[in-house]
Amino acid sequence: MSSQTAKRVAVVLGLGKGTGTGASTARLFAKSGYEVALISRGGDHLENLGKDIKSNGGNAKTFPLASYSHEDVINAWAAVHKAFPKPEYVVRVAVFNGGWGAFKKFLDVTPEDVQTALQASVAAAFSFARGAILAFKDNDIDESNGKRGALIFTGATASTRGNVITSCFAAGKHGLRALSQSLGKEFGKENIHVAHSIIDGAVLFDTTWKTTDRVGLTPDSIAASYLYLVNQDKSAWTWELDLRPAHEKW
Repeated sequence: MSSQTAKRVAVVLGLGKGTGTGASTARLFAKSGYEVALISRGGDHLENLGKDIKSNGGNAKTFPLASYSHEDVINAWAAVHKAFPKPEYVVRVAVFNGGWGAFKKFLDVTPEDVQTALQASVAAAFSFARGAILAFKDNDIDESNGKRGALIFTGATASTRGNVITSCFAAGKHGLRALSQSLGKEFGKENIHVAHSIIDGAVLFDTTWKTTDRVGLTPDSIAASYLYLVNQDKSAWTWELDLRPAHEKW
């Protein structure tokens, strides 16, 4: 079986409670014909999301993550490859939606806060990206878009500017952005698309935005932008998207 006829796999790390960006991304890619590998630390939420995708006609497999350590992230990748072996499957998409932040005034931030934030937002991203890049390098080029694969990182307002209580969070998100930019430069020439998305605003984790004046971004809209990135052809692809609501107040 050639990679052009193999089943496409999208790997998503970071699913929270199953109602945010990662979950919406997984659902949309499943609806778009991808097999979905779900990696998350949230056991019950992870399993519930997998069941939800299956009940709606998609195919998802779950991979619980004990921690954001290098060993655990790499082991998750090994489990994904075992569950979706070549040549029947080919990993075409990887989305890193992990992160953590302590929203405190600087003098209240502890060394433990700093280490946790850097592990979740930077070190884990390095480990996840390593697994994705190695998977993509082994792929043939997809004739539909000229890519071996697409790696997307979820950033935040704090990716480009800090604020009075975001010193810890912004340090991690700045590092994530720098990593994505470096990988884009290094691996674009190998037809591997690396993109970073700045989510500039609150993500609305429920549907109350339809009946209130809350200003924020819906997870489904963010997911649609991620699918757009994946479908871009190599002649004009995006490294960084800046997503924000039309009626922003900041």
